[in-house]
Amino acid sequence: MTASGNGPLAGVRVVELAGIGPGPFAAMHLADLGADVVRVDRPGGAGLGIDPARDLTNRGKRSVLLDLKTDEGRARTLDLVEKADILVEGYRPGVAERLGVGPDACLARNPRLVYGRMTGWGQDGPLAERAGHDIGYIAVTGALSMVGEADRPPVVPANLLGDYAGGSLYLVIGVLAALQHARSEGGRGQVVDAAIVDGAAHLTTMIHGMMAAGGWQDRRGANLLDGGCPFYGTYETADGEYMAVGALEQKFYDEFITLLGIADEVPARKDFGRWDELREAVAARFKSRSRAEWTAVFEGSDACVAPVLGLREAAAHPHLAARSTFVDHGGVTQPAPAPRFSATPGALTRPPALPGAHTADVARDWGVDLTAPQEDR
Repeated sequence: MTASGNGPLAGVRVVELAGIGPGPFAAMHLADLGADVVRVDRPGGAGLGIDPARDLTNRGKRSVLLDLKTDEGRARTLDLVEKADILVEGYRPGVAERLGVGPDACLARNPRLVYGRMTGWGQDGPLAERAGHDIGYIAVTGALSMVGEADRPPVVPANLLGDYAGGSLYLVIGVLAALQHARSEGGRGQVVDAAIVDGAAHLTTMIHGMMAAGGWQDRRGANLLDGGCPFYGTYETADGEYMAVGALEQKFYDEFITLLGIADEVPARKDFGRWDELREAVAARFKSRSRAEWTAVFEGSDACVAPVLGLREAAAHPHLAARSTFVDHGGVTQPAPAPRFSATPGALTRPPALPGAHTADVARDWGVDLTAPQEDR
């Protein structure tokens, strides 16, 4: 099988209306997979304050500078929409409509367009018009309540769980599914309403099933996968670093306590009433050596133990280095495109797009006049 190197979305055209957070990340993912993503940047920037040359969520894209608050900017944007397969926007409900680039206007120009909308609360509901951020979205869905120790405040998992897992990735799934429909016989374009609250709630499906079956308590730090289990959690080492333990199955657990050196000293793993005793024994043992020493002990085993690495350390991990999970592109170490494809691998094609840097190239490639004034439509 010959690899093309263009990515599985080669030939797919995407218009991204500039924003911050999950919308740009979703568009980056489409670009990583080979789509031609044109970001419509606004004069003055998106307001996040990050150096555009270091904003990795804009890698692989091209940028044109258009002011959607002017008739000319709106007309040129709709010209791009007419040539696009997908549009991504992350405004509050109603803003795109007021700017003249809402679903009705865009689908009128391009009936097969997939119009992807990325918001926290969704396009309707009592909170739809409210401001918000990742932490609030995962709070109301119950997802945040599961993260952290018992009898301690919930721990904020950066903005990975809401913005990117519950938001960006659900938007990508949605627009690609809708694109498949639009390209099928009798198919047509449609609007994809990707709300972070919907995606974050959907991520908890298995937990809801376990709770209904009596296998999950609706409280933090009391369950098999939330740190309540002494053989599924993190432990401090002698040098102040941490090891992660996930020895859930019996055979992996047996190997774990054997290599840890406490097999003859601890109660049975199913003696739930003595889990605190087991946890204390595991913690004390881990504190006796450094992270590097314990990493060497568990190297090559099936004990399901791994060192907790920092972001700067991760790229050097032997497994991740062997797979090129992180790559250096444009002088910046960053995660490589994922997932991987045997025939159409994704690739990093260009550094983060600087606002307006590709106007002439996009005009030529898309056959749209972006340089000369146009009459209002």
